[in-house]
Amino acid sequence: MRRSRSRSRSRQQTALFSSINVTPFVDVMLVLLVVFMVTAPLLTTGVRVDLPKVTAPTFPGDEETLVVTLKADGSAWLQNQQMENVQDLLKRLEAIAEANVDSRVYLRADGEIPYQNVAKLMGQMASTGYTRVALVVDSESVENVQQP
Repeated sequence: MRRSRSRSRSRQQTALFSSINVTPFVDVMLVLLVVFMVTAPLLTTGVRVDLPKVTAPTFPGDEETLVVTLKADGSAWLQNQQMENVQDLLKRLEAIAEANVDSRVYLRADGEIPYQNVAKLMGQMASTGYTRVALVVDSESVENVQQP
């Protein structure tokens, strides 16, 4: 008879602890949500520039990318660092090319810059050793692109 009483007591005690406390889990998830909401806008890097609008498929991302930006005011940027002039940019690219010849360069040029200036820079970058230069544009639907 003693055994049956002890069993019934243990069953009552386990029944009391059968619920799961999810409050710590919810607290951790809310903290992670806040962290991601704060850091997500900071992950978009680059220099603000008005890219030309075209219809084109997007390229898959590379493991090693260099981004060169030309702004309408004539400033040249490598990644997020402003260069003194285009010649400094080309010297820096030449130094990088010695270490990694096969890397791709993404060229972001403001839509207001004449095409001749963009083509000239592409030729200069090719002379420093970069044969894989891709132009970055804003993709749009076909209806929104103005025809010349």
